[in-house]
Amino acid sequence: MTSKARHSLPTHDVLNQPPVRGNFDLWATDPVLQNAVNMAGGRTSELAHYGATLGRATVREMGREANFHSPELVLFDQGGRRLDEVRYNAAYHYMMQLSQSSGYAAVAWAGLPGGHATHAAMVYLASQVEPGHCCPLTMTYAAIPTLTANEQVASVWTPRLTEWDHDSSTLPITSKKSATLGMAMTEKQGGSDLRANTTTATRDGDHWRLRGHKWFCSAPMSDGFLTLAQTPGGLTCFLVPRWLEDERNTIHLMRLKDKLGNKSNASAEIEYHDALAYQLGDEGAGVYTILEMVHHTRLDTAMAPAGLMRAALTEAHHWVTHRSAFQRRLIDQPLMRAVLADLALDWEGALTLGMRVAQAFDGQSAEDKAFARIGVALAKFLNNKRCPVVVVEAMEVLGGMGYVEDTPLPLLYREAPLNGIWEGAGNVICLDIMRTLARDPLAAEVLQSELDAAMGADRAYDATLMAHRDRWPGIPPEAEARWFAERTALLLTASQLLRYAPGEVADGFIATRLAGDSGRIPGSVAGLDTGALLNRLG
Repeated sequence: MTSKARHSLPTHDVLNQPPVRGNFDLWATDPVLQNAVNMAGGRTSELAHYGATLGRATVREMGREANFHSPELVLFDQGGRRLDEVRYNAAYHYMMQLSQSSGYAAVAWAGLPGGHATHAAMVYLASQVEPGHCCPLTMTYAAIPTLTANEQVASVWTPRLTEWDHDSSTLPITSKKSATLGMAMTEKQGGSDLRANTTTATRDGDHWRLRGHKWFCSAPMSDGFLTLAQTPGGLTCFLVPRWLEDERNTIHLMRLKDKLGNKSNASAEIEYHDALAYQLGDEGAGVYTILEMVHHTRLDTAMAPAGLMRAALTEAHHWVTHRSAFQRRLIDQPLMRAVLADLALDWEGALTLGMRVAQAFDGQSAEDKAFARIGVALAKFLNNKRCPVVVVEAMEVLGGMGYVEDTPLPLLYREAPLNGIWEGAGNVICLDIMRTLARDPLAAEVLQSELDAAMGADRAYDATLMAHRDRWPGIPPEAEARWFAERTALLLTASQLLRYAPGEVADGFIATRLAGDSGRIPGSVAGLDTGALLNRLG
């Protein structure tokens, strides 16, 4: 039994400070997640164990330590030979082992029912504790379908990428039990315009040699990277192994990015110096081939902000429950309740929409696949636009303490913008939404069906949907793409809440997000059932 900290100090007694949270089960204390997982067909036994483990105080401390001790770039050994390694704190490897052994990257491909829904819920849970290690695991999860473009490569890599274990050794893929995959696509001159890439690929027998630079390489100590390079036939997708059978591949790490957040995870600038690579897909079809990976990573970028919002709100809720001001507990003050209840609507909407999209990823029909394509873009756009707002308001609830690294809020604040940038920033996503609706009649049809499914349950929803269709009977002009995407995503979220959430949640969301019965600042609301909404925070 651990001795309690002293609260009677020489100059004062420590009063009116919330107790240390200690162990708390992320699954058992989240009824909204439980309902969403059941709706989506996820695997509750795996998630219950994962959530309970992540909630332990010792595990959360490991997450903090992984972010405090940033990765280090080691270019050479003591004799001047190139290493090009990134070395991580032991706490980072602890988090990787925990998540990989729980199936974070593998469960979706294990042939089990609800695999993608289970994976999505794991992203949500892990993001509440240590978001940085999610990056390599998300890319590993997302790379699996892309590897099917080369059966020989897939036969070697897929069994190791889907192993429920973590192996950080610097060995060739054939000598490892498990592996991870990273991504290196963007270049200085192109950014999101991948067709502007200048890295070249030259044929070398059955393989290729790549030469060029990559401005962003995510998780540079992964065992391989999916990348794009120009061949005589055009921009082509490749897998570049990190380690060869008898030497290191000629991938030079130039420097690590000094990022705002995501500190436990390294990102690097790299150069290929005739690095060996395996072709995936046809020559000239690089963007088409890599898009399957991008599609799956977008599911995670839609789910992670819901987890960040949840983590911020539970910290704020714990604070106001145990803190008093002006002779009243903060949780009992009407204005505080209005702020937190309003923020809780963003979190619950983000989680419910994200899990509905994950359910579509598990579906096998053409309709499921079409909804996954359009739904994941809408969820990524809306959830990430709301996440920074929710986190900064939760930080403000704690006052000065929310700005101090003793609490998780600074880490969550630094992390909040990331998923909105990664895998397509806001404008890119909005243009993708319009392009999908214009080119894919089935995607437009299933989206309309999903919106229609909630018709008749709420007059304000019905009126807003009709007004939306009157305003945009077809594809909107490009300048209105954000407005269109926001309204469509809000309607889609409301449709889910009307069907799967209690009335007080759906009513509050529609009144404040669709009917205009609120201001533009969180907490500028009236009439919310604050008791019901706050109780759902656990």
